[in-house]
Amino acid sequence: MAPYPNWLRNSLMAGWALALPVLALEVPAGAQLQVRLKTKIASNTSKPDDPVETMVIAPVLVNGALAIPAGVTLGGVVTGASAATDPTVRATLALDFRELEMGGRRIRVHTLLTAVENARESVNDKGEIQGILANETLSARMDSGIDKVTEKYSGLGGFLSAAKKAVFKETEGDISYDSGVEMDLKLTAALTLTGAPPPAADAALQPVADPRALIGLVNRQPFQTRAQKPPKESDITTLMFIGSQEELQGAFAGAGWSQASKLGEKSKLETLRALAEDRGYSEAPVSILYLDGRPPDMVFEKTNNTFSKRHHLRIWLRPDPYRGQPVWVCAATHDTGIDFSAKDRTFIHRIDSQIDLERSKVVNDLVLTGKVQSLEMVDRPNVPRNGQNATGDNLTTDGKMAVLILR
Repeated sequence: MAPYPNWLRNSLMAGWALALPVLALEVPAGAQLQVRLKTKIASNTSKPDDPVETMVIAPVLVNGALAIPAGVTLGGVVTGASAATDPTVRATLALDFRELEMGGRRIRVHTLLTAVENARESVNDKGEIQGILANETLSARMDSGIDKVTEKYSGLGGFLSAAKKAVFKETEGDISYDSGVEMDLKLTAALTLTGAPPPAADAALQPVADPRALIGLVNRQPFQTRAQKPPKESDITTLMFIGSQEELQGAFAGAGWSQASKLGEKSKLETLRALAEDRGYSEAPVSILYLDGRPPDMVFEKTNNTFSKRHHLRIWLRPDPYRGQPVWVCAATHDTGIDFSAKDRTFIHRIDSQIDLERSKVVNDLVLTGKVQSLEMVDRPNVPRNGQNATGDNLTTDGKMAVLILR
């Protein structure tokens, strides 16, 4: 996903930026838009000129001034769709997002799709979504191996084929995105906006009641987790939530996040199926990380159609409340791919090293739900700006913690 706006670096400065009256503002070509589908689309059912509706999910700023707030609608159409008629044919899907609905106005825009979040598919330089080839998946390679066995031992081959069909489904090569899938776009032509923008999603945020106490609370928290296997220091905490467990679960549910399943034989089998069939698993388990010797109390993730990529986070309840409310701290990372570790004999995810982008992703998502009362960015001088997680991925951060007080 493209970098998130700078407004999250300092919520107070952001508030001033959003309050500035803007009579005319030019959003340059190349500016990034992050959107969430409100319409289901698919390569085997969508047709040219079918309408597609999305919602902007992160504010767009120009030189500190709000140009496009989160929550406005960006509409478009399907311009092309071709199905995967057999496992050797690649499905395609092309979209054109061309109209921004903002403040009661319809504004023509020129955009190019650059990425689909956490998707198994790729996007070419023309903005066309390219499907996978089903005959190149792990499931297809298993079939090829079974066919070779069958040539020599027909009975054994038949048994293996039946067993494989009982456990794994055939991989679908078509592109299919439900409402909630997120995409990155960029403007291909400058956009001139006149008049003040409509209210932003964070317009209703209230000041923190006791900022001095909050700063002290944040800086008393442990900031680095520790892995179970291998037993090494791992992810850095970057978020704090203040509110009840029900408020926290409600906020993430409203933002489209799922709670992860616990590690077990059933979830391990479902993970293997997702890998073999090259599909998503919205409740996929995560490895255990400890904070102060405790496993997380809650784990949330946001996925699409592949196990290899996902937004995910672990949350721990802390012993000290804030103004009588429960306090939770969180380590959030974005899985961008998967490798097999010969040393540990298991699959491991690779993450985006810029962990502050994931912090911003979580903040943007939760603020957009309207379930956040206050937001503050707190400096943590003792947090290292660079490090590594337990599987060797680099971590880079500005050391700050985003604090969200829920309602």
